[in-house]
Amino acid sequence: MTSEPRPAFDRSMAERYDERNRPLAPISQALHFLSGLALAGAPEGARVLSVGVGTGAEILALAQARPGWRFVGVDPSAEMLEVCAERLCAAGLAERCTLVQGTVDDAPQGPFDVALAMLVAHFVPDAEREGFYRGIHARLVPGGRYLGAEICADLDAPEFPRMLADWAQVQRLMGASPESLAALPRQLRETLSVLTPERTASHLQAAGFSRPTPFFQAFMIRGVHADA
Repeated sequence: MTSEPRPAFDRSMAERYDERNRPLAPISQALHFLSGLALAGAPEGARVLSVGVGTGAEILALAQARPGWRFVGVDPSAEMLEVCAERLCAAGLAERCTLVQGTVDDAPQGPFDVALAMLVAHFVPDAEREGFYRGIHARLVPGGRYLGAEICADLDAPEFPRMLADWAQVQRLMGASPESLAALPRQLRETLSVLTPERTASHLQAAGFSRPTPFFQAFMIRGVHADA
């Protein structure tokens, strides 16, 4: 079994999630733009699985550009799914989207042409990461495309203190308190499961994916695509 543990969300926190991330819009817009380019070869009628769909930002961005795609979003938070459903309905996309509460193990078998896991994998412990990717791989057609982004860095690299200072700037934009900024090193090492790029690629390949290829980097947020 795999898991995608997330911070506990009540309804008000789920509603504030997008507002809290609004200062980072240039990063998310670039990620969505490059994601679309990385998925340019997907079929016109592609079925897309979004693991850890959250409030649906990735679906909203891709669905507007690819009107023939249909989506399944899975997330463990019922409150996030409620907000996601409202956003999809407001955008006129409800008929093209199915939402499921749970983890990747609860997602339909598909098969899917594309699978997304955006800012999710760093919540999955190292020991469970291969199983997480394997669950996604099992739901893709042969040659299907995986596309993910996660906090990914070598926390023991000589340059990490400078990377941490950059990351603190991101957290300040999101309203981090002095106390939470001071706790960043411990959070990255103990609360989250931040792996090196090499470790992430190794897990993807062990799960059956080929040619893990980086396509995005914004401080410690790193995007990779790979083929099933």
